[in-house]
Amino acid sequence: MIKSNIFIALAAVFLAIETQIQLGMNPQWHPYLFIIFFATLFEYNLHRFITVVTNKQALNNEKHHWVKEHLILFYIVVALSAIGFIISLFLAQKAVLIALAPIGLLTLFYSFPVVKFFRLREVPGLKVFMIAFIWSALTVLLPLIHTPISFSKVQGTIILIERFLFILAITIPFDIRDMEGDKQYGLKTIPLLIGEQKSITFANSSIVLFVIISTIHYLKTGSTGILFAFIISAFSTLLFLNNKKIRLLPYYHYGILDGTMLLQGLLVYLFYFIEINI
Repeated sequence: MIKSNIFIALAAVFLAIETQIQLGMNPQWHPYLFIIFFATLFEYNLHRFITVVTNKQALNNEKHHWVKEHLILFYIVVALSAIGFIISLFLAQKAVLIALAPIGLLTLFYSFPVVKFFRLREVPGLKVFMIAFIWSALTVLLPLIHTPISFSKVQGTIILIERFLFILAITIPFDIRDMEGDKQYGLKTIPLLIGEQKSITFANSSIVLFVIISTIHYLKTGSTGILFAFIISAFSTLLFLNNKKIRLLPYYHYGILDGTMLLQGLLVYLFYFIEINI
């Protein structure tokens, strides 16, 4: 499930459900959750699909070992994600499509050349910020559009900032892992610009700021359940970011770091469930 990217697609769905709870809604299934699931699944497999189609030799790379061993299954996952995404778009309301358009364009411009031989990810230091913004926009804006509950623009902006800071922190280690490859391709990521240790400090600072903003926000609104969930999520994430033994585990990036998003969503749902049943 991790190698097929179904795991991270589920994480995206639970972040969107988390947003529903943050807005004061009851968690509920909605067509936009299917859009988020299939869009994430398709996007994360699209790069590998293009590599497989255009460069068969890449299958011998350890990075693509799972694809090589499960090629038919990989094609099925890509096909189903594309079909599911298209069907969910037809079921979506006009407001969702309008919100998705700029997010989709940003994603394409990040992954593929905007002009010949140039991608947004090649802008020095932009990579992690772009990823964090796309994830935040996708998992926050769609629930915001559909909530029947009135909320202020300030509240919506704060939720977006909280999500951005958290995603930013867990994205940094991926750039640290890819330092050698990015250096060969001429990409100037945060770790290559400021070094590995300062990048970890930057990620830690992002989590600390996330906690500070969340504490002020949810103490003011009285949403103690969300605050407890965020604090547990933040401290566990800090452990994962800084423990050297954990950072050496085989599934550290695609299992543990991606799992922090799923964990946060589940924690928020758990505390919500506890609160309504007390």
